[in-house]
Amino acid sequence: MAAGPVTPATYLAHDPAVAATFGLSRAKASTLVKLAAAIEEGNFDLDAVATLETSEALKRMTALPGIGPWTAEVYLMFCGGHADLFPAGDVALQAAVAHAFDLAERPSAKMLSEIALGWQPWRAVAARLFWAYYGASMRRNVTPIA
Repeated sequence: MAAGPVTPATYLAHDPAVAATFGLSRAKASTLVKLAAAIEEGNFDLDAVATLETSEALKRMTALPGIGPWTAEVYLMFCGGHADLFPAGDVALQAAVAHAFDLAERPSAKMLSEIALGWQPWRAVAARLFWAYYGASMRRNVTPIA
C-alpha cells in the first residue's frame, strides 16, 4: 500500500504492480497516469483550470483523455468552488430528483439539466442537497469524493 502525499510525481513513481492494488479500473488508472503526466510535463494545471469561467474549464478538462463531463463537473464543484454546475448525468441525482418531485421515472440527463436551470446560479448547492437527500432516503452516502 502506498503512503504519503498524493502528487502527480508520486503517482507516476509507483510501480504499475503497486498502482494495480489501488482498486482502480484499468481505464481509471490509465486516465490518472495521463493526467499526472500532463501535470508533471506542464501541459495541464488543475489549479489554473479551476479559476477559469465554468464553460472554458469544462472544455479544457474534457479535452483530456479519459476525463468526461461528470468528472470535470464534480472536480470543479468540489475542488474549484464553481457554484453553478449540476452533474445531470449522475444517476443518484436523477433518482433523488425523481423521488423528491414524485416523478414516474428517473429523468434523463437532458431533462434533469433543464430542471436544474431553475436552480441557477446555485446548481452545485442543489446537487449537494440532492446527494444528501438521496443518502438520507436510500441510507447510502453517494456524495462524490473529490
